[in-house]
Amino acid sequence: MNFFDAQDDARRVTRRLIVVYLISTVLIVTGIALVTGLALGTLTSQSTGGFNVELFLERQGPVMIGAAVLATLVIIGATLYKVATLSAGGGRVARDIGGVLVSPDTNDPLRRRLRNVVEEMAIASGVPVPEIYVLEEESGINAFAAGYTTGDAAIAVTRGTLELLDRDELQGVIAHEFSHILNGDMRLNIRLMGVLFGITVLGLIGRIILRGSRHTGRRGKGSAPVVVVGLGLFILGWIGVFFARLIKASVSRQREYLADASAVQFTRQTRGIADALKKIGGYHRGSYITSTDPEEVAHMLFGTGARLRGAFATHPPLTDRIRAIEPNFDESDYPIIDPRERQDLRDVDGAAPAEGLASAFAGREAALSADAITDSVGQPVEEHVLYAQGLRSSIPADLYDAAHSPELAYLLAVSLVLDRDGRTLERQLVICTERLGEQRVEIIRRLYDSLSSIGLEFRLPLLEIAFPALKKRPVPHLTFLIELCSRLIDVDGEIDLYEFCYLRILTVNLKQAVDPAVRHAPRRAPKKEIRDAAINLLRIVANYGAERPDDAETAFRAGLATLPKWAANSTYDGGPRVSIDLLNHSLNLMLTLNGAGRRTLLKAISAVAMADGQLSVAEGEVLRAITATLELPLPPIVGTAYQAREPSA
Repeated sequence: MNFFDAQDDARRVTRRLIVVYLISTVLIVTGIALVTGLALGTLTSQSTGGFNVELFLERQGPVMIGAAVLATLVIIGATLYKVATLSAGGGRVARDIGGVLVSPDTNDPLRRRLRNVVEEMAIASGVPVPEIYVLEEESGINAFAAGYTTGDAAIAVTRGTLELLDRDELQGVIAHEFSHILNGDMRLNIRLMGVLFGITVLGLIGRIILRGSRHTGRRGKGSAPVVVVGLGLFILGWIGVFFARLIKASVSRQREYLADASAVQFTRQTRGIADALKKIGGYHRGSYITSTDPEEVAHMLFGTGARLRGAFATHPPLTDRIRAIEPNFDESDYPIIDPRERQDLRDVDGAAPAEGLASAFAGREAALSADAITDSVGQPVEEHVLYAQGLRSSIPADLYDAAHSPELAYLLAVSLVLDRDGRTLERQLVICTERLGEQRVEIIRRLYDSLSSIGLEFRLPLLEIAFPALKKRPVPHLTFLIELCSRLIDVDGEIDLYEFCYLRILTVNLKQAVDPAVRHAPRRAPKKEIRDAAINLLRIVANYGAERPDDAETAFRAGLATLPKWAANSTYDGGPRVSIDLLNHSLNLMLTLNGAGRRTLLKAISAVAMADGQLSVAEGEVLRAITATLELPLPPIVGTAYQAREPSA
């Protein structure tokens, strides 16, 4: 399943989830109305000497309707409450389960290894580095990814995962979790948590009523209806739990197989993920979660987290998962894991590549085409992971350290949007001095000089690495940063597409981090408006870097050829005047497209960039920046980064 199909499938599952939620709610509410009526009917039968149906309906009908309305409000209210609680994003989910944030500049060897692996997978996937958490109280081997979008995503691992897995095994687990991020499973999992809480909340209320009735039951027969209501709510609540478990199991199991397969695809070796699963099977703590109710979060975990079996199991059997990767595996091959045998912390990240970027792809060439680029979205493979490892290890120390410092990451973000050609640099630095002061501007200038000495392929990964540190800053600081960067790229009234894309990525991801559940893109627009925006975007990309108007028109025509329905009524006409508002408007409209529409658009943009049969580093990075603003995680274009490397790199 490719990225676009996986995203559309997640949306279809969400729609089915809503239907099942409504059906479950109707059944539970109907049951509650009947239980309430029968409970109160016992009083009627006691006072009249028998049960009279007409009298029952006359007296209890309004009460039953009221009970149904109240139950509906409780279920919907509980769902909305849970969704609102989770709206703070993946970090909130991780903290609620007991996660402790790993500082971006941590010096702990195990946490540095975890951070390095997560960063490499993010670079390979083309997404911002998520926040990283450790469940310190959990000795089992488990992990999860949570969040509404890549901008507010969080990855959490248990202390057992951190201490018991080697680097390859940890990489396999993290690759599995990144598959959930890329396939749209994170948002689905959060919605599941909210919906299922609403369905099961009445069972909790019934349990409370039954506990209270133990005391009131000693005071007289009048407590009988209370006991009946409590028992009814408890039973109906378990019906809700039954539905909830079935929903989670049906949604989760197949997606776990997909994530396991994706982890193998990402790393091109089965040992990592397979050995991690084997260690779960051979460890007495398995993958169990104890610090929170494992049933609530079981569907989003790497391992089961709880003892759910059969139709209610949220994960396939452990042995079946391993055999899907290693068909010859036998249950007798599970290793015996002794937690007392800890790793040598002096070499905890010893598997990290040391050769750097230049030799990471020696002898490797990747065939490039618009179709190949489009097909790689959300589908990183071994080449991309190797590239990410080499790139991360090759980042100059001052820039790498700055990306992990909450103070310096802020200034690094400013440095990344400064004019790379130097034409407006001094005017931009004057604005920075007015807003930030001379001391910070000196740091910005040093970071800018370091950025100027390395290749373009380092810039987007540096921004992706900096996001966890940036998100530690207060919201007013982030708002100020966005406003400052917007002013800097518009200082001369001319918008460089490359610099705008960085501003857009910065803005979108920081807004997602601040308010994850809010949809920042407009609702579905008329087809003509979307068509005009897409054509404008092709014209703008065609103009970028074209030496002559004829070259730009040729590139525009190459992209238009992939859109035959629009070609007849579209002309190049020199392209529109580029502005921040125009670019934002066009890209926002593109976000309303479904998976097939975004795939077609990306293919058209890629065809524009490759109209001359080549793709320079600058063109490739602009293409990646544009796709990032469209929430399309495009891995590094590895075939170009080594064929057309800039001299400054």
